Amino acid sequence: MLGIIAAVLIVLWLLGFFAFHVTSAVIHIALVVGLILLVLHFVSGRTASV
Repeated sequence: MLGIIAAVLIVLWLLGFFAFHVTSAVIHIALVVGLILLVLHFVSGRTASV
């Protein structure tokens, strides 16, 4: 779930930064939040059940 949210935030950041040339701080905050969620997704990871 965190991975999906992170991917959506990163895609929105890319669209806002390159397509619409949004230069407000909000779009960069979305990128930072997306990257943090992505890192948390990989660090927390699920343990394999045997």
